[in-house]
Formats: sequence, C-alpha cells, structure tokens
Amino acid sequence: MKQQWSREQASVWSQQQGWICGFNYLPRTAVNWTEMWQRETFDAPTIDQELGWAHEAGYNQLRINLPFIVWQDDRDGLLARIDAFLAIAARHQIKVMLTLMDDCGFSGDEPFLGPQKAPEPGKHNSQAAASPGRDVVCNRDMWPEVERYVRDIVRYYRTDERIAIWDLYNEPGNRGTFASGLEEVSYDEKLEVFALELMQKAFVWARDEDPLQPLTVCAWHFSQDPDEPENEFFTHPIDVEAAKLSDIISFHAYVATPKLLQALRFWQKFDRPVLCTEWLARHVGSVFEEQLPLFSAFNAGCYQWGLVRGKTQTTLPWPSVRKGNHDYAHLWFHDVLDEYGIPFRRAEMDLVRRLTRMK
Repeated sequence: MKQQWSREQASVWSQQQGWICGFNYLPRTAVNWTEMWQRETFDAPTIDQELGWAHEAGYNQLRINLPFIVWQDDRDGLLARIDAFLAIAARHQIKVMLTLMDDCGFSGDEPFLGPQKAPEPGKHNSQAAASPGRDVVCNRDMWPEVERYVRDIVRYYRTDERIAIWDLYNEPGNRGTFASGLEEVSYDEKLEVFALELMQKAFVWARDEDPLQPLTVCAWHFSQDPDEPENEFFTHPIDVEAAKLSDIISFHAYVATPKLLQALRFWQKFDRPVLCTEWLARHVGSVFEEQLPLFSAFNAGCYQWGLVRGKTQTTLPWPSVRKGNHDYAHLWFHDVLDEYGIPFRRAEMDLVRRLTRMK
C-alpha cells in the first residue's frame, strides 16, 4: 500500500505551487455539477468566458466537483469533457483541484440524470446534488462501483500537470445545517458512519494509483460560535481522520476573521501545507479585505465559494442568516462577478490581482 506523503514531500510540492488563490467553480448556466458535466448541458463557451475573467482578476486555481452518476452513464464522454475543461483552464493559466465525492445534496433529492430542476426562487443553492448520493454511500454493496470510479479518474489523470490536487470527498457526512445553514435538512447519523468508512477507503484506492498530485479531504465541522475554544476546533472524528490521512491539510471556514486567524494557527501545528477550500460569506464576516491578506500572510491557499452569479443563487445567504439580516438583498453572500463579468466590488478583484502578483 502506498503511504501518505512525508512532510518534506508536501513542503517541496507547496514551494513549487506558490501561493494558491482560487475559487469553487460552477458556470452560471449550471444549477449543479450534474448539469454542468452532462453532454447535453456542458457549456464550453461560457466556461471559457468565465475562466478568462478569472485569469484577468489574478486567480491561479479552481476547485470543481465531478458527478459519479455521469461517470456511470457516460464514462468516455465525461473524460472527454474533463479534458476539454482542463484545456480551457490551462489556456487561462488556472490549475484545477478535482473533487470526486460530495455529500452536500441539499436539494433533498438523490442525484439523477437528465434535465435538472430549475432553481427555487429566492433559495440559496436549491438544487445542490450529492455524489455519489446518500443511497450509494450507505450501501456497501455499491462501493465496488465507487472504487472503480475513484481508481479510474485518478489513474487517468495521475500524471496530468493541469490537475494540482485531488480532493477525494467534500464534507463527508454533511446533510445538516452546520456548514450549509439549510435548516430544513436534518443531521443524518447513519450517513456520517458510512461516510467516515468510505472516506478511509477512498484514500487507499486513490493512493494505490500513485498520483503525482497530493490527496486531501477537508475538515469542515467549524461552528459559527465565536466562543468555541480553540482546542475544540475540528475535533469531529471525520475531521480528525481527514487531517490524519491527507497529504496536505484542507479545511472550510465561513467564519469571521478572529476565528479564521485561530484556525490558521491551529493548522500550522501540523507542519503541512494548508488550504482553506471554502470561504467567503460576507454576511457573517468572512470578507475579502480582511481575510485574503491573512491567507496570503500565512501562505495558506484559499478558494472562495463561487465566481459568477448564476443558477445556484449563492449570492443569496443561507436561510439562517437571512432571517436576521435586513440587508441581504443588497449584499452578496458568495460569488464575485455578475453575468457580464463586472465585479460585485472592484476592490476585491484588485486585491486578488495585487496579492497574486506579489506572491
């Protein structure tokens, strides 16, 4: 069995990458990643336009999810579209983090092929689709198929320099309100149990394919409570195991700046490269002018949520935030550009450009 990268290997990789300043990506024409990656709705012209805007702003990486069900249905077509996407990203000098699994199915539906539901008016990320979905995660009889998927994608791209990082599993076990703020979705203890085991196996499968890129899974159980003591950060068993197995550390932080600073100090102790693979929630104090310089000062890579305002409606806040905030209609929660490429705040994009050039 292949082993986790040594700290020395991870440090060399980090020096070669430089400071990562990126974003989580869905084109404005897709309501979820199933819609993005299916043959009928893969929108290369829009992707090319938007990644051009991102390059102009100074971004150098993006993070994007793959849908298991599209691989099951159309493996060769999906690989062709991944190749096309990577070519577009490379043309705009943007490297890619590929995320293979994701439990954030906040639509309430199991993932399905074909036309996706329209966004629900006024609702944040209303059609988010999981990969492979709760039914598969909680059924070990389906895991050999998941193993084939993970191995196939990693094997196919294991030496591809356009891919910077493998994120094996986004927010394993998350069907609750902790990170999403979607109050109508309840916690799912059964999913958490299976997700932990599946995550462990995914590291074995991916590592066995011996990719040149590092492997990671985010620690994501980070509450909004400002009084939470630092020694209780990221103590959930899934987070502990993710950090223990990852070649490079990744975490999510939709939190105000004092708490982000504590988190960065917390992860520094692991002596591995650190990435915040989800941040930016303006209504709760996760903002560019304070936090992007902080990531840069710590040499911690960062990927804000969203690029262009679109069908995911993630400029709208989580429902839990919206209830107590009367200015939600004027302040964008996530995202940085409108559908014409005009920044929500020009100063934010000026800051991206200045910091990436400095680095």
